Amino acid sequence: MGFNHFDDHGRAVMVDVSGKDPTMRVAIAGATVIMKPGTVKMILEGKAAKGDVLAVARLAGIAAAKRTPELIPLSHTLALLAVSVDFDTDPDAGRIFVKASVKAIDRTGVEMEAMTAASVAALTVYDMCKGADRGMTITEVALLFKEGGKSGTYRKEGPG
Repeated sequence: MGFNHFDDHGRAVMVDVSGKDPTMRVAIAGATVIMKPGTVKMILEGKAAKGDVLAVARLAGIAAAKRTPELIPLSHTLALLAVSVDFDTDPDAGRIFVKASVKAIDRTGVEMEAMTAASVAALTVYDMCKGADRGMTITEVALLFKEGGKSGTYRKEGPG
């Protein structure tokens, strides 16, 4: 399968989706932020110097999904119907798992919007806590699930 963001001359193009029918599109993406166990506990206890880390990260992820076409040059502008960002925390392991879900009825998928939301939410956690823990790492940014469109349903196998 070739790349569809290039024309016959190798120039970058936005994929023409005008011939496709709008269908319900759903995507879920995730990212993991690894940190000191004490940093997760600080976040959960509301003791971070910059405020409610998860609330701000949630808002940042939602806003990022809505701005995906400004960040990813060849992505389409979509009318998003729903965006949510949730967190699973594991204080003992020093992990916060970010899960972003996006829905739209459109001609192309919302995978990039979900991945952008998860990435920016994870970056926001880092930004708000870097004063306490500069060694944090963002890992495992991945598409976990998608459905809708010609290619059907995808579910990532393994962890996530």
